[in-house]
Amino acid sequence: MISQLRGTVVALNLNSVVLDVNGVGYLVNAVPRTLGELTVGEEATLPTSLVVREDSMTLFGFSTVRDRDVFEIITTVSGIGPKLGLAILAVHSADELAAAVQSEDTKALTRVSGVGPKSASRIILELKGKLTLSADVPAEQSPAPETEADALARAAEAQVVEGLTGLGWTEKEAKKVLAATLKAQPELAGASVPELLRATLRGVGAGTGIRS
Repeated sequence: MISQLRGTVVALNLNSVVLDVNGVGYLVNAVPRTLGELTVGEEATLPTSLVVREDSMTLFGFSTVRDRDVFEIITTVSGIGPKLGLAILAVHSADELAAAVQSEDTKALTRVSGVGPKSASRIILELKGKLTLSADVPAEQSPAPETEADALARAAEAQVVEGLTGLGWTEKEAKKVLAATLKAQPELAGASVPELLRATLRGVGAGTGIRS
Protein backbone atom coordinates (compact mmCIF):
# COMPACT_ATOMS: atom_id res chain seq x y z
CA MET A 1 0.00 0.00 0.00
CA ILE A 2 1.30 3.45 -0.95
CA SER A 3 -0.03 5.72 1.81
CA GLN A 4 2.10 8.82 1.13
CA LEU A 5 4.24 10.32 -1.62
CA ARG A 6 6.79 13.11 -1.39
CA GLY A 7 8.39 14.48 -4.50
CA THR A 8 8.63 17.30 -7.01
CA VAL A 9 5.54 18.43 -8.88
CA VAL A 10 6.37 18.04 -12.57
CA ALA A 11 2.89 18.44 -14.09
CA LEU A 12 -0.55 19.67 -13.04
CA ASN A 13 -3.73 18.74 -14.87
CA LEU A 14 -7.38 19.54 -14.18
CA ASN A 15 -7.84 16.39 -12.10
CA SER A 16 -4.37 14.99 -11.45
CA VAL A 17 -0.75 15.74 -10.61
CA VAL A 18 2.48 14.01 -11.58
CA LEU A 19 4.98 13.72 -8.72
CA ASP A 20 8.62 12.87 -9.45
CA VAL A 21 9.72 10.66 -6.57
CA ASN A 22 13.40 9.73 -6.93
CA GLY A 23 13.13 9.73 -10.70
CA VAL A 24 9.82 7.86 -10.91
CA GLY A 25 6.77 9.84 -12.04
CA TYR A 26 3.58 8.95 -10.17
CA LEU A 27 0.22 10.05 -11.61
CA VAL A 28 -2.01 10.96 -8.68
CA ASN A 29 -5.70 11.81 -9.04
CA ALA A 30 -6.86 14.64 -6.79
CA VAL A 31 -9.61 17.21 -6.28
CA PRO A 32 -9.18 20.82 -7.50
CA ARG A 33 -8.83 22.04 -3.91
CA THR A 34 -5.72 19.88 -3.46
CA LEU A 35 -4.30 20.66 -6.91
CA GLY A 36 -4.69 24.39 -6.26
CA GLU A 37 -2.22 24.11 -3.37
CA LEU A 38 0.53 22.68 -5.60
CA THR A 39 3.09 24.44 -7.79
CA VAL A 40 5.07 22.94 -10.65
CA GLY A 41 8.75 22.65 -9.74
CA GLU A 42 8.16 22.64 -5.98
CA GLU A 43 8.22 19.73 -3.57
CA ALA A 44 4.95 18.40 -2.20
CA THR A 45 3.84 15.68 0.20
CA LEU A 46 0.49 14.01 -0.40
CA PRO A 47 -1.25 11.40 1.73
CA THR A 48 -2.44 8.81 -0.81
CA SER A 49 -4.79 5.90 -1.25
CA LEU A 50 -3.94 3.14 -3.73
CA VAL A 51 -6.93 1.45 -5.35
CA VAL A 52 -6.01 -1.91 -6.87
CA ARG A 53 -8.23 -3.50 -9.46
CA GLU A 54 -7.74 -6.58 -11.60
CA ASP A 55 -6.56 -4.46 -14.54
CA SER A 56 -5.29 -1.28 -12.89
CA MET A 57 -3.63 0.40 -9.93
CA THR A 58 -4.80 3.99 -9.35
CA LEU A 59 -3.43 6.52 -6.86
CA PHE A 60 -5.58 9.19 -5.23
CA GLY A 61 -3.94 12.07 -3.37
CA PHE A 62 -5.21 14.44 -0.69
CA SER A 63 -4.24 17.59 1.18
CA THR A 64 -4.51 15.92 4.58
CA VAL A 65 -4.56 12.48 6.16
CA ARG A 66 -8.11 13.22 7.32
CA ASP A 67 -9.26 13.77 3.74
CA ARG A 68 -7.67 10.47 2.71
CA ASP A 69 -9.28 8.63 5.59
CA VAL A 70 -12.69 10.10 4.75
CA PHE A 71 -12.24 9.08 1.10
CA GLU A 72 -11.54 5.51 2.17
CA ILE A 73 -14.64 5.54 4.39
CA ILE A 74 -16.82 6.95 1.58
CA THR A 75 -15.77 4.22 -0.80
CA THR A 76 -17.02 1.53 1.60
CA VAL A 77 -20.56 2.63 0.75
CA SER A 78 -22.18 0.21 -1.70
CA GLY A 79 -22.24 1.70 -5.19
CA ILE A 80 -19.67 4.41 -4.41
CA GLY A 81 -16.44 3.79 -6.30
CA PRO A 82 -13.21 5.78 -6.00
CA LYS A 83 -14.05 8.20 -8.82
CA LEU A 84 -17.41 9.10 -7.29
CA GLY A 85 -15.81 9.23 -3.85
CA LEU A 86 -13.30 11.77 -5.16
CA ALA A 87 -16.12 13.72 -6.83
CA ILE A 88 -17.89 13.96 -3.46
CA LEU A 89 -14.74 15.41 -1.87
CA ALA A 90 -14.39 17.82 -4.80
CA VAL A 91 -17.72 19.37 -3.84
CA HIS A 92 -17.69 18.87 -0.06
CA SER A 93 -14.80 19.11 2.37
CA ALA A 94 -14.50 16.35 4.98
CA ASP A 95 -16.30 18.50 7.55
CA GLU A 96 -19.03 19.54 5.11
CA LEU A 97 -19.67 15.90 4.28
CA ALA A 98 -19.76 14.92 7.96
CA ALA A 99 -22.22 17.75 8.65
CA ALA A 100 -24.45 16.68 5.75
CA VAL A 101 -24.49 13.09 6.98
CA GLN A 102 -25.18 14.10 10.58
CA SER A 103 -28.06 16.38 9.57
CA GLU A 104 -29.32 13.90 6.94
CA ASP A 105 -29.09 16.61 4.29
CA THR A 106 -29.73 14.65 1.10
CA LYS A 107 -30.03 17.88 -0.89
CA ALA A 108 -26.41 18.79 -0.11
CA LEU A 109 -25.22 15.37 -1.25
CA THR A 110 -27.14 15.48 -4.52
CA ARG A 111 -25.13 18.57 -5.51
CA VAL A 112 -22.49 16.04 -6.53
CA SER A 113 -22.82 14.90 -10.13
CA GLY A 114 -23.66 11.20 -10.09
CA VAL A 115 -25.32 11.23 -6.66
CA GLY A 116 -29.10 11.03 -6.83
CA PRO A 117 -31.64 11.01 -3.97
CA LYS A 118 -31.38 7.23 -3.52
CA SER A 119 -27.59 7.29 -3.46
CA ALA A 120 -27.64 10.23 -1.03
CA SER A 121 -29.95 8.35 1.33
CA ARG A 122 -27.71 5.28 1.14
CA ILE A 123 -24.62 7.39 1.89
CA ILE A 124 -26.31 8.85 4.97
CA LEU A 125 -27.52 5.43 6.14
CA GLU A 126 -24.15 3.71 5.75
CA LEU A 127 -21.95 6.58 7.00
CA LYS A 128 -24.06 7.60 9.97
CA GLY A 129 -21.78 7.54 13.01
CA LYS A 130 -18.65 6.93 10.94
CA LEU A 131 -17.84 10.57 10.13
CA THR A 132 -17.21 13.24 12.74
CA LEU A 133 -16.61 16.97 12.51
CA SER A 134 -13.22 18.45 13.39
CA ALA A 135 -13.10 19.70 16.95
CA ASP A 136 -12.90 23.32 15.77
CA VAL A 137 -15.89 23.12 13.39
CA PRO A 138 -19.20 22.88 15.29
CA ALA A 139 -21.99 21.32 13.23
CA GLU A 140 -24.15 24.43 13.40
CA GLN A 141 -21.29 26.54 12.06
CA SER A 142 -20.01 24.23 9.33
CA PRO A 143 -19.12 26.15 6.14
CA ALA A 144 -21.36 26.26 3.09
CA PRO A 145 -20.40 23.53 0.62
CA GLU A 146 -18.41 24.43 -2.45
CA THR A 147 -20.39 23.77 -5.61
CA GLU A 148 -19.00 21.69 -8.44
CA ALA A 149 -18.87 24.86 -10.58
CA ASP A 150 -16.77 26.59 -7.92
CA ALA A 151 -14.37 23.65 -7.82
CA LEU A 152 -14.00 23.64 -11.62
CA ALA A 153 -13.41 27.41 -11.64
CA ARG A 154 -10.66 27.04 -9.03
CA ALA A 155 -9.03 24.32 -11.11
CA ALA A 156 -9.17 26.48 -14.27
CA GLU A 157 -7.54 29.39 -12.45
CA ALA A 158 -4.77 27.08 -11.19
CA GLN A 159 -4.15 25.97 -14.78
CA VAL A 160 -3.92 29.59 -15.98
CA VAL A 161 -1.38 30.36 -13.25
CA GLU A 162 0.61 27.31 -14.35
CA GLY A 163 0.46 28.50 -17.98
CA LEU A 164 1.74 31.96 -17.05
CA THR A 165 4.58 30.56 -14.96
CA GLY A 166 5.49 28.45 -17.97
CA LEU A 167 5.86 31.70 -19.91
CA GLY A 168 8.39 32.98 -17.40
CA TRP A 169 6.20 34.71 -14.82
CA THR A 170 6.65 34.10 -11.12
CA GLU A 171 3.70 32.49 -9.35
CA LYS A 172 3.10 35.75 -7.45
CA GLU A 173 2.98 37.77 -10.69
CA ALA A 174 0.70 35.22 -12.35
CA LYS A 175 -1.81 35.24 -9.49
CA LYS A 176 -1.74 39.05 -9.38
CA VAL A 177 -2.49 39.52 -13.07
CA LEU A 178 -5.18 36.80 -13.03
CA ALA A 179 -6.89 38.45 -10.07
CA ALA A 180 -6.78 41.79 -11.90
CA THR A 181 -8.33 40.21 -14.99
CA LEU A 182 -11.17 38.60 -13.03
CA LYS A 183 -11.83 41.85 -11.21
CA ALA A 184 -12.00 43.81 -14.47
CA GLN A 185 -14.08 41.12 -16.22
CA PRO A 186 -16.19 39.28 -13.61
CA GLU A 187 -18.11 37.56 -16.40
CA LEU A 188 -15.03 35.37 -16.90
CA ALA A 189 -15.71 33.53 -13.64
CA GLY A 190 -16.14 29.90 -14.63
CA ALA A 191 -14.66 30.42 -18.12
CA SER A 192 -12.60 27.67 -19.75
CA VAL A 193 -8.83 27.60 -19.32
CA PRO A 194 -8.06 28.84 -22.90
CA GLU A 195 -10.59 31.69 -22.62
CA LEU A 196 -9.28 32.77 -19.23
CA LEU A 197 -5.65 32.58 -20.34
CA ARG A 198 -6.31 34.61 -23.51
CA ALA A 199 -8.22 37.26 -21.57
CA THR A 200 -5.44 37.48 -18.98
CA LEU A 201 -2.75 37.95 -21.62
CA ARG A 202 -4.88 40.57 -23.40
CA GLY A 203 -5.29 42.33 -20.06
CA VAL A 204 -1.52 42.42 -19.60
CA GLY A 205 -1.13 44.01 -23.03
CA ALA A 206 -3.82 46.54 -22.22
CA GLY A 207 -2.26 47.37 -18.87
CA THR A 208 -4.95 45.70 -16.70
CA GLY A 209 -2.34 43.76 -14.76
CA ILE A 210 1.22 45.09 -14.74
CA ARG A 211 4.08 42.92 -13.59
CA SER A 212 6.01 44.22 -10.63
